[in-house]
Amino acid sequence: MKQDPVPCEKTDMNDTSEIRRITEKIKKFRDERDWKQFHNHKDVALSLVLEAAEVLEHFQWKKPEEVDSHAAARKGDIADELADVAIYLFELADNLGIDLPEAIDSKMKKNARKYPVEKAKGRHAKYDQL
Repeated sequence: MKQDPVPCEKTDMNDTSEIRRITEKIKKFRDERDWKQFHNHKDVALSLVLEAAEVLEHFQWKKPEEVDSHAAARKGDIADELADVAIYLFELADNLGIDLPEAIDSKMKKNARKYPVEKAKGRHAKYDQL
């Protein structure tokens, strides 16, 4: 059996079960309101992007030296927007039958191959420019 040349820690069962628990809570909230009829893949993906834009809105037009103080002052509002992003992310993954922890592990392995530490450390270049 060929071993993966790039070590990547596997998500433990507690993390996986916590994601599943949160996903079930999201689905229960949605289903109690009979909203599944509106939550098709396109609209949930669109909502995910719109909520991510609301996170970005907190930093729009801020000078680099203003970002940290704004983030601290509006931490609760930013947390709400990040939660909205996560809610739609978890629901979309579930709707599409994607095991999110498994997908994250797989993507991190791909990223580790594309961005080996010895080439990428301290650099922001894209993998094909390393």
